Amino acid sequence: MNKYANKIAITTGDPNGIGAEITIKALNLLNLPTRDIIIISNSKILNTYGRINNNYELIELDYSPKVVPGEVSAQAGDFAYRALEKACEIRPKFIVTAPTSKEAMNLAGHHFNGQTEVLERFLAHDGQKAEMLFVSKDFRVLLLTRHCPLKEVRLTKEIIIEKVERLRSYFQNKLFIKKPSFALCALNPHAGENGLIGEEEETVMIPAIEALRNRGINITNPLPADTLFIGGVQKYIKGEKLPYDCYIACYHDQGLIPIKAAASEKTVNMTIGLDILRTSPSHGTAFDIAGKNVANPESMMEAIKSCMY
Repeated sequence: MNKYANKIAITTGDPNGIGAEITIKALNLLNLPTRDIIIISNSKILNTYGRINNNYELIELDYSPKVVPGEVSAQAGDFAYRALEKACEIRPKFIVTAPTSKEAMNLAGHHFNGQTEVLERFLAHDGQKAEMLFVSKDFRVLLLTRHCPLKEVRLTKEIIIEKVERLRSYFQNKLFIKKPSFALCALNPHAGENGLIGEEEETVMIPAIEALRNRGINITNPLPADTLFIGGVQKYIKGEKLPYDCYIACYHDQGLIPIKAAASEKTVNMTIGLDILRTSPSHGTAFDIAGKNVANPESMMEAIKSCMY
């Protein structure tokens, strides 16, 4: 029997970033029962950034270098990677990850664009794919493409269909929403203006939408992202019900700017599509403030709380 099967496993991210600090602060503020939490980290790293009030179980990973807040190093990147690997190995109910440095992990020879891809490597089976979903209450944003240069953003009919199908599965099987409503952002300004400023809406997105609707999925035509998100953000700020269960963005900043503008520290990054749900704060390592004891733990708190609903 897996003794971690009902636990939330928390990794503290890059040793030289704010991960350990926000983990300590979040756990102290939440004051959760010790039976619920397992921490994957290193005592030296934790002690550098504070003290956890409760006696949570710690899976200790080796880390011989000195902790140097703000430093990008291969050893720190390797530690962050090994913590993710261990979290997947023990198969907890949920995984919460503090921020890691892509640069540091790549320096260590772990060539991934982010933690989502690492988790997919260790957890995916039978054709599973990880998807990146950002959430604050009922404001949800799925990314069709993740951490790639803007010039490399390429959408195909198949990509849209596959990712929206996975999104529907998550809503139906995890959120128990039988027929969720999805709003699809256009790739080009003004949704391409009927091909005048981009053809992807007509040649790629509309065919995908027609196929999805034939499968019973409630999804809009590609809509101009600016006006689409303005409406959602305004309703979110007023505390009103949003018109769609999820917004689907074509690329990273198109989706992240509006939800972070509306929810700031309340936004949680979720990895869906795998057997284990992963959550994470929506910000990075913040090397510039690491070790100064000023990091805000709110997003980390939300990430942990998201596993408790």
